[in-house]
Amino acid sequence: GLALFYGGLVRGKNVLSILAQCLGIAGLVAILWWAVGYSLVFSHGSPFFGGFRFAFLRGVDARPNGDYSYWVSQNVFSMYQLMFAIITPALIIGAVAERMKFAAVLAFVAVWMFAVYFPLAHMVWGIDGWMNGIWNSAAKITAIDFAGGTVVHMSSGWSALVLCVLLGPRLGFRKEVMAPHSMVLCMVGAGMLWVGWYGFNAGSALGADGIAANAFMTTTLATAIASFTWAMLEYALRGKPSVLGFCSGAVGGLVVITPACGYVDPTGAVIIGICAGIVPFFACTKLKSLLGYDDALDTFGVHAVGGTLGAFLTGLLATASVNSNLSLSATAPLNPATQNGLAKIIGHTLWLQQLMAIAITIALAVVGTAIIGAVVRGLIGLRIAPEVERQGLDINEHGEEGYITS
Repeated sequence: GLALFYGGLVRGKNVLSILAQCLGIAGLVAILWWAVGYSLVFSHGSPFFGGFRFAFLRGVDARPNGDYSYWVSQNVFSMYQLMFAIITPALIIGAVAERMKFAAVLAFVAVWMFAVYFPLAHMVWGIDGWMNGIWNSAAKITAIDFAGGTVVHMSSGWSALVLCVLLGPRLGFRKEVMAPHSMVLCMVGAGMLWVGWYGFNAGSALGADGIAANAFMTTTLATAIASFTWAMLEYALRGKPSVLGFCSGAVGGLVVITPACGYVDPTGAVIIGICAGIVPFFACTKLKSLLGYDDALDTFGVHAVGGTLGAFLTGLLATASVNSNLSLSATAPLNPATQNGLAKIIGHTLWLQQLMAIAITIALAVVGTAIIGAVVRGLIGLRIAPEVERQGLDINEHGEEGYITS
């Protein structure tokens, strides 16, 4: 779904490069996940990294990992979590589309997984993670993230901004029309993302229960409303609602509801959907134009801004009436009903914990990406040659063309 969505958004001469980068990342991350990635995220260790108990997936079989679920076999759980690990770096390439070397993409992702994704995923989702407010009673920051607002979308989106600034704009940026070459591909990809996201969000309940059903419902509401809101904003401001607007709004809604889907009720989902249709819209149009960065496929505007918005709104709208884990977990002392006076305003309330998690996620993604990007640029170079960029990455990087016209 992501490969088709991104593939439709680029120019025709670069469509295969996007598909190849997505496939290359999938293979590379699967190898890293098998070797040490799963273990570094989901085994006991420190508050920042797991250990090596499950290195090379040793002991990962039909028996469950009791730290996370007593009814899902660990081999299924590990492959489910691999999906998150694959899509996160794949999201980044949208910002640097049409100008980054294939070899540089792989080199960057290989290091980025160890420097950013694995530690962040462990801190947020690991049983002894530093920011796991649900399961770790000793967590220093008791934040919540149901399906990846910080781990997936903020980390990829903020990293994408840094990387696209390091590469610089595409040749002809703001001088040439760089319209999507196939809105049909884009629409098909967006539809596949929407359907697949139910596994992403509802699946994070790790069971066919009421929380999964709620996540399914809130994901649907937020996505549909965000898609409609984005397109109606276009209608009001530009006179025409575009298919790209509907697709972008849908993806924005999926992003913003991701951390909240298992914690908010339908009203909260509606609020999130409206916000998801407005805030990322202006981030992708006004903010991008104001700051002048060339985020080719709006990864920052949708995923960084949307993920940050979703993480914060989760802190405002989460309710124990939807998910009883909020009243039984490390977040219990954050319940305003147990606090009095000034503590309700400036104490350890959930929204404040979310803000701290947001700040740490941004810092890790930005600093990590800046260092890794600079090192890769110095060693092998990040950017393709100008003549290659003009001709297109498909024929030069992969020896193929997406469309044969003669």
